[in-house]
Amino acid sequence: MNPNPSELLLGLPGAERIFEGLRDYHENRHTMAACLVRMARRRLAKAGLLEPAPPRDDGAELDLYQLLSHEGNQAHSCYNALMRELISFEHALDHRLSRL
Repeated sequence: MNPNPSELLLGLPGAERIFEGLRDYHENRHTMAACLVRMARRRLAKAGLLEPAPPRDDGAELDLYQLLSHEGNQAHSCYNALMRELISFEHALDHRLSRL
């Protein structure tokens, strides 16, 4: 049985962005949040929230950076901030899964 994403992710750092990304990903929308979900796909699959990840790089990091570049001139700092948030999310998810 797949866990309820709301219960599993609630309170984790960046969870709101991941919720948004999961919706966008399932709707095949090309958004910053969907790129983050693609980057976290292995962990999200381990949590039962996505199908298992393909073994190859799908270019999510480059896609995210390109989307940020179109948003304005702070792409590099925004990218780094999103990466720090994603890493915090992944560590918190790993910790939560280890306690289940």
